[in-house]
Amino acid sequence: MAEHAPMRLEPEARRGKPLLYIMAALAAGAVILTALSPYASLGWRIALAALVMTVLLSYTLPAFGKYLRKRIFWYTATFFVALALNFFLPRLIPGNPVDIILQDLMMGITDVSRATALKNQYIAQLGLDKSLVEQFFIYTGNLFKGELGMSLYLAQPVAKVLASKIPWSVAIMMPAILVGWLVGNMLGAQAAYKKGVYDKVIFPLSLFLSSIPSFIFSMLMLLWLGVSWNWFPVLGGFDAQIINKQSLVYYRSLVAHWALPFISQTLIIIGGQAIGMRSMALYELNADYVLFAKLQGIRDRKITRYVFRNAVLPQVSGLALSLGGMVAGSTLIEIVFSYPGLGQQLMMAIRNVDYPLISGCTLVISITMLVANLLIDIVYGLIDPRVRSAQTEES
Repeated sequence: MAEHAPMRLEPEARRGKPLLYIMAALAAGAVILTALSPYASLGWRIALAALVMTVLLSYTLPAFGKYLRKRIFWYTATFFVALALNFFLPRLIPGNPVDIILQDLMMGITDVSRATALKNQYIAQLGLDKSLVEQFFIYTGNLFKGELGMSLYLAQPVAKVLASKIPWSVAIMMPAILVGWLVGNMLGAQAAYKKGVYDKVIFPLSLFLSSIPSFIFSMLMLLWLGVSWNWFPVLGGFDAQIINKQSLVYYRSLVAHWALPFISQTLIIIGGQAIGMRSMALYELNADYVLFAKLQGIRDRKITRYVFRNAVLPQVSGLALSLGGMVAGSTLIEIVFSYPGLGQQLMMAIRNVDYPLISGCTLVISITMLVANLLIDIVYGLIDPRVRSAQTEES
């Protein structure tokens, strides 16, 4: 009697794959058709070309390529979800932007019918009389053309407003993140390795800096170094009385107004990074492979190099996330110091119920966060042997 081969049951995870692939193909087709159309902006075409080239090149790397394609698919899908949320969520804010725009004009109008007609005219001009779904498709179409719309309150193109505000936020956050990450990890590694006095001083100080809310710490720095001791100017990005924006006095004013927000943000980042690095380094120092290496007679310097290389991997991921979120992370600092960055502009847009400007700000934040996370996954897949091993097993 012939033996029958045992029936292989398909895992549950594979049953939904055909539908997933169909959805992915439809989404990719929609993106390609939109980006290749004559109405798409040059930026979208370049982004699509880079995406397609990355996917094609991924097929030259059997194990890592599959891992990379999965990440690109999920981040692309997440981008479209974020795009929808960036549009619909601001519309849930209580209030009407037209009422805020017309509040000064309405003060001199006593005729109710005339006021209503004027309000309806503005609503029609701004396209707010259409349904939300219709507004969303108009917004998406304009976005693929490279148009973010007009700010309702500032009466300026949103792209122009963002271009003028992003450099201020980056000027504070990027140096603060890089300096804070480097110094914090060095202090955390020293505290974990040398212990003793280093740990007794660095750990409590880092714990204090990482625990205190950033806006409270910023206000304390503003009060002590700015108001009480008068070491730094307290508000703004530069001295508004300076007329010549190309003079040395103007650049000195920029640095003076930049210094206090930079110091405040850097100290907070140092505290968090030092705590994280100390914890990871202590965990690695107590790992079994360290004891085995010591029993083998390997020198402490070589062991320490491997220990801190493993301990710094989560810190690298935190660095990329911080760089991706630096535009959003500066919001509280900019509000406290009245610094003219994107965070303060976003708060003003929310206060004035400026839908296009809110959507533009949150879109920039979403894109930077998604790109940062994607880069983290790619770098991890290349440098972390555990991820590479998992890729090989899957393939």
